[in-house]
This record gives sequence, structure tokens and C-alpha cells, in this order.
Amino acid sequence: MSETELEILQQLESDRQRLHMSYSNIEHRVKPVWMKHRKWLLFLLSCILLAGMVGLINHLSHHFHTVTPCLSPACQWASARLSTSADPFTQPCDYFLFTCGSDRLLLDSERRQRSHGFTLHAENQRKSVQSKQEDGGLTEDKTLSRKAVLLQYLKKILETDSGMNSSAVQKTKGFYNSCLDTKSIETAGADPFLSLIKKLGGWAVSGQWNQTDFNTTLGLLMRDYNTFPFFNIYVGKDPYEAARGINKKYIQIDQPDLLIPIEWNSKTEKSRAKTETLRPFLASCQQYLNLLGAPKSSSLIHVGSFVSLSSQLAVASSPLDSRLSKGQLYQRMTIKELQRQAPAIDWLGCLQAAFHPLPLSADDNVLLHNLPYIVQMSNTIIKWQNKPELSNSAPLHTFMVLNLLHTLMPAMDSRFFETAKNFSMALGNTEEEAPRWKHCVLETERGFDSVLTHLLSKVTAQKEAEKIIQSVFHSFKSKLNEFEWTDQTSRQLVMEKVDSAIPKLWTTKEPSSEAKLDLLFSEMIVSNQNFFSNYVQLLSLRQKKRIEVLITEPEDIDILSVTPFLFGKKLLFPLGMFVPPLFHPTYPRAINYGAAGFLVAKDILHLLLPDISSQSKTVNAVGECVWTHYLTVSEKAGRGGGFPLSAAQQQEVWVQYTALQVALQAYHQNLMQQPNDTSLSGISYTRLFFRSFSQINCEADPYRDSMPFKPSFLITVICAKYNLCPTSPQCSIQTKQNSLQAC
Repeated sequence: MSETELEILQQLESDRQRLHMSYSNIEHRVKPVWMKHRKWLLFLLSCILLAGMVGLINHLSHHFHTVTPCLSPACQWASARLSTSADPFTQPCDYFLFTCGSDRLLLDSERRQRSHGFTLHAENQRKSVQSKQEDGGLTEDKTLSRKAVLLQYLKKILETDSGMNSSAVQKTKGFYNSCLDTKSIETAGADPFLSLIKKLGGWAVSGQWNQTDFNTTLGLLMRDYNTFPFFNIYVGKDPYEAARGINKKYIQIDQPDLLIPIEWNSKTEKSRAKTETLRPFLASCQQYLNLLGAPKSSSLIHVGSFVSLSSQLAVASSPLDSRLSKGQLYQRMTIKELQRQAPAIDWLGCLQAAFHPLPLSADDNVLLHNLPYIVQMSNTIIKWQNKPELSNSAPLHTFMVLNLLHTLMPAMDSRFFETAKNFSMALGNTEEEAPRWKHCVLETERGFDSVLTHLLSKVTAQKEAEKIIQSVFHSFKSKLNEFEWTDQTSRQLVMEKVDSAIPKLWTTKEPSSEAKLDLLFSEMIVSNQNFFSNYVQLLSLRQKKRIEVLITEPEDIDILSVTPFLFGKKLLFPLGMFVPPLFHPTYPRAINYGAAGFLVAKDILHLLLPDISSQSKTVNAVGECVWTHYLTVSEKAGRGGGFPLSAAQQQEVWVQYTALQVALQAYHQNLMQQPNDTSLSGISYTRLFFRSFSQINCEADPYRDSMPFKPSFLITVICAKYNLCPTSPQCSIQTKQNSLQAC
């Protein structure tokens, strides 16, 4: 802060003290009735002085501060991006009358629906057109997808050659590059998978099968290829024991993810294969066998057996809520008892294979999540094993091989992908095809998540991110003091919840060293031109991860997480929230607080105050106040006709308005501690903050349908309230300031 500013502030403080002394001197000479109002007069005078000081500080900050430009590569990229985005200060009022992702005006749509007695649901408006060149998770209508932003950043990390990389990092980037090498994948075709089938003893589809043992093959698929055709296994705690503080982990056995589409009949409480999907399912299976070189004369027999077996297994499966209501989850029994009830599976042998080299015995306990399915599955397998007419076609072995194909589908050539896509479209799925790089980033994360966590931790400025979290949370707590509560009990409950919350960045206590990661992936040999081989090796590594989860307490950090969550009293913010264009350590702090700071504030409000509308009168008052401002703007634009907000809309308007205030206050408090900030294109600090916010205000989160207008309109409301903006927005509501209350 400059000397001139300090002198003026000191003068203002001196004047305030003299005024206070003057009131003290005259209070003995005034009529007694004025004694009742002196506190209110002093309070009013203090407010006027404070408002004047804020306005003066803001004015001085734009005239006396020398704005230092940020010239880092990240800032140059951000500046170029900023130059192509809309400046909310120069937009006409019509700009704010669109909802995020809408191609028509909100009020026009509302007038058509108002006669039906319900308010607008914006999901019917939003049919966003995905940009062919994804702009860091922003579609052409500037809708933010945090997950897309993070994937873009991970892509950049994987494609950047940083010179000296550890062995694990080199293998991670080699795996990613081999996934991008579609030419080599197409050239290899189905040959790698056919070679794998031979390694497993062949199959009857080709006429070459070594009559391999059923349970031996099943154990191999579970151990080396992470494939579970007849049941799923995973590791976890017993929630009933965990509630008593017992943290022992168990092998858990569940029904499988069957490939055939299933539907549940709630009346009969039975599952069955969806009749209308049987024809396209059979056609897709037929196509897979054709691609694998199966003779057309016999392939239909094998496909028919596969569909029939899948349908019989589907009958005993049931949805989670049904099993929960029947108490079928977490049923404990020994492996010996499981063997007695479902004898078709060599349970001890298969589990020993899946968790090799851990010693398992028949007396060890496991947890089951659908025992009726497991029993029925065993009976079905025995039934198919005892069909003499099927001995040469080996339907159980073919069933396992086709499940293995499904596991390895991400590594197959485009013909298999197209077959899967056509079947998905036949089921009514119209999801757009993701670009290849995104597919490869996701596959890399599935196998090398620990390495990507290490890399993201290295490039993320954790200290700066932690500082934003703490300063925003502090600003949020101070904001609570302004609320008008329904009663003292509500206030106390909220304050206790907030005071006990511990906001922090979600990181591991002991980050994996490069040496530890190198050891973890030491047995893996990555080829830049053999994605299939690389993918198969990753499947075998998952067996090691299962063992690690069973015998240790690993700190599972979800590298792809982009939203905070409550874990006990901890309010954890994932690293994935603090990546460009939302955050960068070299960005001006105005950008970081306007984007990442706003998102942090919004998430805090959603997480900690989900029921605030019933606890505070402020929500309704602020929501209606902001809405009144919005309707005033719509009238200026020649579009009248207001409509009432629903409770959900009022709360979301309050959340986003409050979040913007909290983030702005946190930034200004940070400026007081560190007065010098950098900027882009000579833009003033506060205006840069709002420009940053306007770039990410349209977010594809679960609450977006409750926001009745483009959130960047909130800038005009805050500018009118605080007089903080260096220039009035083109769509200004200050002309109506005398007739509108401050929100």
C-alpha cells in the first residue's frame, strides 16, 4: 500500500476518533430522549465511514498501485485464453438473460411454462455442443467440467518430456504413448488375443482345445488377468465390526458384472435377461467370434450356448437395494462352509491363486453379498458340466474366454470397439465417443495411479493451494456472523459443525518416493509399440494391489477426484481442483481466488450447509433480493414478466452469491497481507478476479439446474452493493440503487 493511501487512512481514523469524542462531549447537553438513540447514531456513522474507506481504498488501489504483469508461460497461456472470453463488464444486459448452456432466453421459456404452475427446469434448455477442440474442460458455451480440466492437465503431464525421469515415470509415459499408437494396435489386430487363448490351452471355438481343467483356468484368469466370469471378489472391512472400532479386512465375494443386459421384476423379485436386447446381444457375440476367426458353421452354436448360460446366471442376480432389504450383504462364513454350499468352484484354490503368495486356509472367513446367487451359480455350472452333448463345445470354457475378451477390450483394435459401440447404441445409449487421448489417460490412471499422483503432487503448488483453502474457509466463517437465524438452536448447530471442520488438501501422509515406485513397477517391461502386452502386464499388477489392500492400510488417493468431501471432521480438497486454468502458482492471485477460490467456497457451502434454507432467514431474503435485481435488468432489456423462485433455486442463488462474496473477501484479505499482486493485460485486481470467475461460473455440477440465470450476473449485483468495481458494468443496476435494497 502506498504512503499516500496510508496517510489518508490515518486521517480517516483520526476523523473518526474526533467525531466519537464530539459525541461524548455533547451527550450531556442534549435532551434525555437522544440518549436512547446514541448507539444507533454512532453505528450509522461508523457504517458510513467504513463504506467511504472501502470505496477510497478501492479507488486508490486502481490509481496508485503499479500493476506488475505476469510473464510466466502459464500466464501467457491464461492471457491468450482471457482475450478470447467474454468480458462481463462490457456485455449488454441481454447477455445475462441466458442460462448456462442455453440457446434461448430464460424468461421466454418461463412465460411458456408459467401457466402450468411450475418453474423452469433448465435441463430441458441445456443441450450443449461439445467443442471439437476441448478447451480445458470448457465447452463452446463455456460450461466448466472439472474432470475434463484435470484430464487435460494429466494429458499435458504425460506428454511433457521433463528430461530425467525415474523408471516408473518412463514406464507410465511409455504405456500412455503405446495406447496412442493406434497404427500398431490396428496392425496387430486380433493376433495378440488369439496367442493368449493358446496360452490358456486353446478353445473349442477354433477346434483346438486341450481340455483344460475348469477351476485351473478360472484361477489363472483371476490371478493374471483380473477377470472374474462367475463372481466378483474384492477386499474391505465388515461395517458391523468397523462400527465397533475393528478394522480387520476380509475377502468379499459378490455376484459378477454379467455381460448380458438384465432387468429386475420388483413384483416377482426375479431378474432376467432383457428380452428386447437378446437379438443385438447375440449379434454382437457373433461378430466377436467372426473377428477372432471362428468358423461360421459352428460359431452360432457357441454363441447360443454363451447367451443361454448368461441368461441362467442372470436369474439369481439381484440389485443392491433388494439384497440390502433382505439382509444378504456381509454374510460371514468360512471358505470350508462356502465350499459345502457351492461345490462347483474350488474356492480355496481359486482364492489362493487370486491372493498368491498369501497363505489362506479353509478356516478363513469371507464375506458374501448374495449367497443365493453363489449357490445357484454353482448348481448351474454343475448342470452344464453334466451335459454330455456339450462336452466337445466346452461352453463353460468359452464363457470364460469371452469374459477375458471383455476385460481386454480397451487393448483391442477398432473393429472390436465398433462392435461394442454398435451394441451400446442398440441399447439406446447415445454417448459421444471420447477422443483417443482421453481414453488413454483413463487407462493409464487405472494402472499407474500411484505414479500420476506422484507427478501431480510434484507440479501442484500445495502450499499455495492450502493457503487458498484456509483463507476462503476463514472468510466463510466470518460470513456466518452476518446470517439471520431462525432460532438460536439452529445457529448453534451450524456453528458447532463449522467450528469442528478441519479443511485441508487431500494428500498422503507419506508420499511415494521415486525409488518405491520404481520397485513397484520393476517387473513390468513396457514396449512403446505393444499396447496389448503392456495392458496384460497391468492386469497382473492388480493382484498385487489386492494383496496390499488386504494386509495393509494404504492411503487411497483418488487422483481423478475433483470435488471435496467430508471424512469424519476433515473437509478434504483433492489436488485435482488446483490445476490450470483454475489455479497455477504463477497466476495472479486474483485469478486463483476468482476461479479456484470461488469453487472452494461454493463446495464448502454445499457440504456444510445443505439444510441452510430451513435454518436461516438469510437464504430466502438474499435469493429474492438478487432475483429482484435480475428482474430489473430484464425490464431494462425489454423483457418483463417475473416468476417466483422455487426453494431449490433460492438456495442455489444464495450459495453462488455468497460464495462469490466469500472468495472476494478472502482475496482482499490476502491483498492486505501481501499488497503486491501481478496482473494480466494491465487489468486491475478486482476486475481480473471477476473476469476469472466469469470464465468458470457455468459449471456442470449437480446443482446447475437450480440456477435460474447465468451466475456472472452476480458481478453486477456485487458491483452495485460494494462499489468495488473500477468501472461500472455496461449492464449496470446502479441507476436503480435508490429503489433497490443491497443484497
